[in-house]
Amino acid sequence: MAFRCQRDSYAREFTTTVVSCRPAELQTEGSKGHKDVLSGFQVVLEDTLLFPEGGGQPDDRGTINGISVLRVTRRGAEADHFTQTPLAPGTEVHVQVDWERRFDHMQQHSGQHLITAVADHLFGLKTTSWELGRLRSVIELDSPSVTVEQVAAIEQNVNEKIRDRLPVNVRELSLDDPEVEQVRGRGLPDDHAGPIRVVTIKNVDSNMCCGTHVSNLSDLQVIKILGTEKGKKNKTNLVFLAGNRVLKWMERSYGTEKALTTLLKCGAEDHVEAVKKLQNATKLLQKNNLNLLRDLAVHIAHSLRNSPEWGTCGDVTQTGSREASLMRRSWASCGFPAPTPTWHICAFRCRKEGDSEFMNIIANEIGSEDTLLFLTVGDEKGAGLFLLAGPAEAVETLGPRVAEVLEGKGAGKKGRFQGKATKMSRRRRRRCFSRTTSARRSAEG
Repeated sequence: MAFRCQRDSYAREFTTTVVSCRPAELQTEGSKGHKDVLSGFQVVLEDTLLFPEGGGQPDDRGTINGISVLRVTRRGAEADHFTQTPLAPGTEVHVQVDWERRFDHMQQHSGQHLITAVADHLFGLKTTSWELGRLRSVIELDSPSVTVEQVAAIEQNVNEKIRDRLPVNVRELSLDDPEVEQVRGRGLPDDHAGPIRVVTIKNVDSNMCCGTHVSNLSDLQVIKILGTEKGKKNKTNLVFLAGNRVLKWMERSYGTEKALTTLLKCGAEDHVEAVKKLQNATKLLQKNNLNLLRDLAVHIAHSLRNSPEWGTCGDVTQTGSREASLMRRSWASCGFPAPTPTWHICAFRCRKEGDSEFMNIIANEIGSEDTLLFLTVGDEKGAGLFLLAGPAEAVETLGPRVAEVLEGKGAGKKGRFQGKATKMSRRRRRRCFSRTTSARRSAEG
């Protein structure tokens, strides 16, 4: 049996009776891609005005006695309506459909039937699947390529048929009707029962379909084929808009064009060239900036290395000096093993606008065979980058701990450990391995 929404796609509200209501859960797409699970009820009605997902068409939205329906799915000959409020079986209820969503789906689905039929008739391009997306729809054609000329011819032909106001009718055929063999389709669901529903565009196409459709092509208003994209397995995707979506696309496009005209201070016909000039100028500035940062990194490294304090303060030695003793105690207080080589300890904050390459240049220039170097760049009170360089054994031990202290993540090898930190303010806890060094320098610009 066809649902009320299939018998009359233009009906916006009606009254029916609740057949059953059972507890259920609905998995939805939450924020940042996480799945959320809603608790609620699956309500079955004697008949429904809300289309359940099927045939490439998303399900309807609407209300039952003012209660929002969050999902509609087909289960055999019945439709399950997910709500978060129970409805008692036997209750007479008023059902309303979200008409804007419904009519949009009708326009896109009927538009797909029309494009599919015309593409096949003109060029033998067969449709293998389609998707009714939120902003645009895609028809997958069984061809490795479709030419610009073919796209233009298809678009012109479908819009001619829209202007011809060709009627679209829906009828039902029994499974043993000979006419079924003449109807286009991609097979029936495994749980299909009853007659076959056929959607016919007069003198154009007859196709098996369960979806909701316009009754006349004039209700499509217009179809715009945006272009083609490379599909899967040697196929081509045809991207299109139908009806109100064309108007909304034009509105958005005009708003974007107007904003770009203001920003770029030129007419729409010069937007592309203006953006290219900006890109080239930005690349040149970035290159010059990178060269300056590299030169600055080398200068900082040499200044530190040549400092008179470099060889006299902040060294951890094997002599048992007071400084060494203090450093070992500081080291141990953070749970680090006592250092045994003769090291220079150097920790400082680099320029805010520096990057990983900037820090690595400094480390390369200073040398890390006898130096334990801790560098940071970024926002002093926010996020940033860090680098720990030095003897491989020490860096391997200290690196993960540094990342933990800075609440970040990192990785390393061959005497370098670098990563991202979320709390640069905690960099002061580096005193666990630099408290006693007076060789600490600030290289802020």
